Amino acid sequence: MTLAPSRSTGTAVGRLLSIDALRGMVILFMLLDHVRETFFLHRQVSDPMDITTTEPALFFSRTLAHLCAPVFVLLTGLSAWLYGEKYAGKADVCSFLFKRGLFLVVLEFTLVNFAWTFQFPPTVIYMQVIWAIGLSMLALSVMVWLPRPVLLLLSLAIIAGHNVLDGLHFPIESAMHVPWAILHDRGWIELSEGFRLRTSYPVLPWIGVIGLGYAMGPWFGRAAQATGRQRKLLLCGVLGLAGFVALRLLNGYGEKPWSIGDTSVQTLMSFFNITKYPPSLLFIALTLSLGCLLLLWFEHLQKSRWLRPLTVFGSAPMFFYLLHLYALKVLYLIAVALFGLSQGAYFGFDSVGAVWIAAILLAIALYRPVRWFSGLKARRRDIAWLKYL
Repeated sequence: MTLAPSRSTGTAVGRLLSIDALRGMVILFMLLDHVRETFFLHRQVSDPMDITTTEPALFFSRTLAHLCAPVFVLLTGLSAWLYGEKYAGKADVCSFLFKRGLFLVVLEFTLVNFAWTFQFPPTVIYMQVIWAIGLSMLALSVMVWLPRPVLLLLSLAIIAGHNVLDGLHFPIESAMHVPWAILHDRGWIELSEGFRLRTSYPVLPWIGVIGLGYAMGPWFGRAAQATGRQRKLLLCGVLGLAGFVALRLLNGYGEKPWSIGDTSVQTLMSFFNITKYPPSLLFIALTLSLGCLLLLWFEHLQKSRWLRPLTVFGSAPMFFYLLHLYALKVLYLIAVALFGLSQGAYFGFDSVGAVWIAAILLAIALYRPVRWFSGLKARRRDIAWLKYL
């Protein structure tokens, strides 16, 4: 995303810095989670997590990563609106979303899946967050033609209402099994005896999130006032958190019930133990509310020097995503070669603290390559394919 010149009291530079900074923050949370998935796989966590067997440090680390996908998908929708404002409008947005959505789907099936498995030809393809964002962009390429109030209501209806469908399942022999596995029912799609797909990220709720992000776009438009935008962000953040607490206290709709634990920490963990696959209403309410408050905070901190590293990571998200996946896989293979399998069938760290240290060191190591690529994108606008990364 480029930084446009100021055209209102809420400068375009300030707006885009805050967006890139938030994207950069959740990218670093994602890095932490992927280090955990690489070097702490012997301590796998379920969804939602089992708080009786998950230590608080591991629970916190995993819960922190819950911010990543919702915030990133929301910002994808928001960025699509800004793209339309910068260029010719909805026709350009539709074309860009359609082409980039297809690009991301292909990327998931190829470079991303290979980075996770290092297996060719693959026997399993995991349809994860890049796939979900790609399909959501394809859906948004159609939804952009809806009037904004209709798009907003449709997006909210999907987010709030999809948990009604939680009890709906289709057997493998049903014609609805494959489309429903893609949309809402996480599972396996058997294509042949030696090849299958895993719908890790059912896409229906994410379509609602990306539509909501697009509907928020005018808050960040060139004519928008900073004070009005910040007031809306604060209102959405506070009301969303209040709604989360109220619904969670009811202990009912769309989520595994929470309970009083043996300790106050376990009780707190149970209360915030929410479902990501597919993301429940409460999952989306909590994470997007925090995302709005963080975006508001970054708007106030736009002149802070420490915001710069976050904006660098946030300005080249796809490049960072691919780079960190391959770096983690290579590092894991090197560790196995040097030290062997230290945790049963895996090489792994002994503590969550080691996961955090490794994530911090890797973020430092990847900063310069990401900054170089971000600069390349800014300098070489004549290279069309760079905007897809």
